[in-house]
Amino acid sequence: MKTVTIYTDGACSGNPGPGGWGAILEFRGVEKELSGGEANTTNNRMELTAVIKALQALKEPCTVELYSDSKYVIDALEKGWAMGWKKRGWIKSDKKPALNPDLWETLLSLTAIHDVRYHWVKGHAANPKNNRCDELAVAEWKRIKG
Repeated sequence: MKTVTIYTDGACSGNPGPGGWGAILEFRGVEKELSGGEANTTNNRMELTAVIKALQALKEPCTVELYSDSKYVIDALEKGWAMGWKKRGWIKSDKKPALNPDLWETLLSLTAIHDVRYHWVKGHAANPKNNRCDELAVAEWKRIKG
């Protein structure tokens, strides 16, 4: 399998409010940037969307090194929380409804295709690729906000 490195980030102006997401896919030294946004969303929805759109861009099953500054995304996938929510009908262990089940459903189906390794990175710190994803995401919500 090919190994692809993916960096993602989401941003929101207000929560909810206009939001954007950005992703960088890297394969054999070649980078591809993706970004988009929504008029009324949340930061977590944009974080999830960034990962979904990046994985959807892959044309075949890959080994994926995923870098995100979202503990919500990384922990829910790596620690199996999202799978547990799904098994309980999108109910968390505290009996409250899990948020964003539509996006989690899509993301779990994508992570089943690929061999994904999760890496949490500190946001707005020394990772140039994460910072670039943040720039892409912020540019999207600013574009939407007008």
